[in-house]
Amino acid sequence: MHSFTPPHRTLLGPGPSDISPQVLQALSRPTIGHLDPLFIGMMDEVKELLKYAFQTDNEFTIALSAPGSAGMEACFVNLIQPQEKVIVCRNGVFGERMRENVVRCGAQAVVVDDEWGTEVSLHKVQHVIDANPDAVAIAFVHAETSTGAISDAEAIAKLAQENDMLVIVDAVTSLGGVPLYVDKWGLDAVYSGSQKCLSCTPGLSPLTFSPKAIAKIQSRTTPIQSWFLDQSLVLGYWSGEGKRSYHHTAPVNSLYALHEALLMLKNEGLENAWQRHEQMHQLLKQGLTQLGIEFVVEEGQRLPQLNAIYIPSGVDDGDVRQRLLNDYNLEIGAGLGELSGKAWRIGLMGYGARKENVALCLHALQQVLR
Repeated sequence: MHSFTPPHRTLLGPGPSDISPQVLQALSRPTIGHLDPLFIGMMDEVKELLKYAFQTDNEFTIALSAPGSAGMEACFVNLIQPQEKVIVCRNGVFGERMRENVVRCGAQAVVVDDEWGTEVSLHKVQHVIDANPDAVAIAFVHAETSTGAISDAEAIAKLAQENDMLVIVDAVTSLGGVPLYVDKWGLDAVYSGSQKCLSCTPGLSPLTFSPKAIAKIQSRTTPIQSWFLDQSLVLGYWSGEGKRSYHHTAPVNSLYALHEALLMLKNEGLENAWQRHEQMHQLLKQGLTQLGIEFVVEEGQRLPQLNAIYIPSGVDDGDVRQRLLNDYNLEIGAGLGELSGKAWRIGLMGYGARKENVALCLHALQQVLR
């Protein structure tokens, strides 16, 4: 065996995304202790930078030491108790994973189903809320990674607020890529991932809880079923002046990288980042249209940073993706669930949302399909 040296790929799949040289350099800086006063100071900066990215003043805004799937589970195990009822919007793979989390909490999931590739239907949500006024929360995916569809988070949250329900949101693919206003929209528990539009190393989950969500945790009558994900225990490590209480050994170097990635986002400006993702999407759309390739999601419901496209008739899915990888060092994503074998997913996320990447993708696809 020898040291592992990976090739330089261009990552245009659903994640992870390309990581900038600045973030990779930050990852290689000297490791210090996770309770070192200098590291604690950096953690405080990470919190402030995450507040900016989420557009929130929530005091409980942290980076969970685990991937986005753990961020999802943290929301449910902390906020949902056995026998409670939760409305879950399902229009793709990750809405279904939300439902599974509700069930594993011993709670009842009431599902609002929509077709894959479409946004969550507000009319259906209202109908289910009216039929289930005792539900304690509504959960939905803002940007459904499996289909490339975006839903109206503000409107869904408003329906929930009118019925005093908590709002739990999957923002794994949306954070940093499209408008997301946690406070303005009244979102109570929002989780994301470090490896999508933030273009950081995989393995961290930005997480923010509103005061209403914290109050729900503090008023629980049953223990939180996960020790590691019990956020009441993590509070003592991420919050407070001076000395912090030990909870776990934080991924020190990964947090260096997240700090750098968030700093880059802050320096670019959120609105500028959102606009850049949209501009790159339009360039890609223009080229795909010329190749006769169609999008899964209709205009107006389409994510700019995650482009789901139908595989042309007669084309072998695996063969094309393998040739792109072998001949061009280019990775695009396969379809998930109902779209498996029917669609590709092209990600233009974070550092990867650049003109040269769009040009490479279109040229490579044209050559391979030819």
